[in-house]
Amino acid sequence: MSEEHSGPVEIGASMDYREHDKTYDLFIAGTKYGTAIIVALMIAMAAGFFGGAGFLGGTFIWIVLSVAGVFLMR
Repeated sequence: MSEEHSGPVEIGASMDYREHDKTYDLFIAGTKYGTAIIVALMIAMAAGFFGGAGFLGGTFIWIVLSVAGVFLMR
């Protein structure tokens, strides 16, 4: 574990910046759309549990809000 490195740290394979950018963009998109779907789920659960919409109403609200949120974020 305690190896001595006397040379530069950046020895090794060169960085593939194009692949790095694609991975970063995919992570940001997943985070953005995942957050929108989770927020829609929380609103639908509140409507179903406390608003009297029930399971089917909450499911319908979740689907509508998820589609609307993803569509508006594009």
